Amino acid sequence: MSYILAIDQGTTSSRAILFDAALRPVATAQEEFPQSYPQPGWVEHDPADLWSTVAATARAVIEKAGIKATRIAAIGITNQRETTLLWDRATGQPLAPAIVWQDRRTAPLCIALKEAGHEPMITARTGLLLDPYFSGTKLKWLLDSIPDARARASRGELAFGTVDSWLIWNLTGGKTHATDATNAARTLLFNIATNTWDAEICGLLDIPMALLPEVRDCAASYGTTRPDLFGREIPILGVAGDQQAATIGQACFAPGMMKSTYGTGCFALLNTGSDLVPSKNRLLTTIAYRLEGQTTYALEGSIFIAGAVVQWLRDGLKIIREAKETQPLAEAADPALNVVLVPAFTGLGAPYWRPDCRGAIYGLTRNSGPAELARAALESVGYQTRDLLEAMRSDWGAAPDGILRVDGGMSASDWAMQFLSDILGAPVDRPVVTETTALGAAYLAGLQAGLCARPAEFQKSWALDRRFTPAMAPETRDAKYARWGRAVAATMTV
Repeated sequence: MSYILAIDQGTTSSRAILFDAALRPVATAQEEFPQSYPQPGWVEHDPADLWSTVAATARAVIEKAGIKATRIAAIGITNQRETTLLWDRATGQPLAPAIVWQDRRTAPLCIALKEAGHEPMITARTGLLLDPYFSGTKLKWLLDSIPDARARASRGELAFGTVDSWLIWNLTGGKTHATDATNAARTLLFNIATNTWDAEICGLLDIPMALLPEVRDCAASYGTTRPDLFGREIPILGVAGDQQAATIGQACFAPGMMKSTYGTGCFALLNTGSDLVPSKNRLLTTIAYRLEGQTTYALEGSIFIAGAVVQWLRDGLKIIREAKETQPLAEAADPALNVVLVPAFTGLGAPYWRPDCRGAIYGLTRNSGPAELARAALESVGYQTRDLLEAMRSDWGAAPDGILRVDGGMSASDWAMQFLSDILGAPVDRPVVTETTALGAAYLAGLQAGLCARPAEFQKSWALDRRFTPAMAPETRDAKYARWGRAVAATMTV
């Protein structure tokens, strides 16, 4: 039993990666699934798609590796966070489509709660802001919208979960209704200081606490899989939300270490150790991980559109066919044109938190074309990352270690990572294994199974692929970032 199966359930696809005991990837399987946009600002997934693609890719990766399930010691799960599901405990059937983290339908509710003065209390307890991004208001919307749902929830007939809980429920045949501390911390319902569900916030949102899953450590037992899924029962021993799993996969175990993951969105985390640091700059205070009952905290900045801006170039504007085409286009762009793209397609995330904003492009001329738009798209990710890191430096009080570790699909772009280093004025380190989200999930499961070393030893195994160092003149950096600031300010006034 020398393999670990990592399930990585993301916003646009599900993946399964099989790792050996040394945490080297052996085989990968991936399957995309449809996105649904039933109304402006709404984003939904079919819960059946989330489960079926996970089951299919997990089986496929075992077959691809040519091993028997008896050789798999444990399963680790990582998932898109905040996405909200509600299902029947007796039948396992969902009551509605999953409301995706990007969904903005509860913006009016969040505004009403802010105007009623509830945000300071909620932020003090959860580390989060009143924004449609988080699960709590999504769950309230479901309970308000589905006939008899709240009464049934009060009777214990229904279950709420983020995607990890939904997968664990299905993997175990309904025997385990649980989540981990990192996913719980993203619901708007969890007190991160006491590590308990918050009864007052649940009462404010009229959410019956009988709905909520049990909260466990990131490395813990979450039951075993149904024997019919893989031919034998396999223990589920590790769970973490995708950004926390990437933090673990990047071995950011020391206070002051930072990582940034570039997937559909961009999420930067700064490890603050045992210190729960309230943000003065509208960042999120969250749980980085919880091991053996000990909680490690982080400051997090969330950007809603990172890799998604490249998807927009491909699917919306149709100026590229593949993501890799953005690099030669960006290299060919005329830098003198200074086109700035603010990709607020679903609002602006941290540190602005303006769900009402929409995207804008500035500096267009008759000479602007696909190359300039591609360059502006890649640059927008660097600018937004700098926004986050400036806020983190202000909140942290102590100096971070000055090096940003990066991962995710966009980190493969040398051009984008070099611009990131240039605009930050700091080194950017890309590891050998850029699939750090799945790696983090595998490590947690391996740690609990006794296959993997303690965090201090695991940290020594982190391997550098390439370090990007700043090559931009300071005056150019300052001028470009100031132009970005003016563009964001203009976007927020429209």
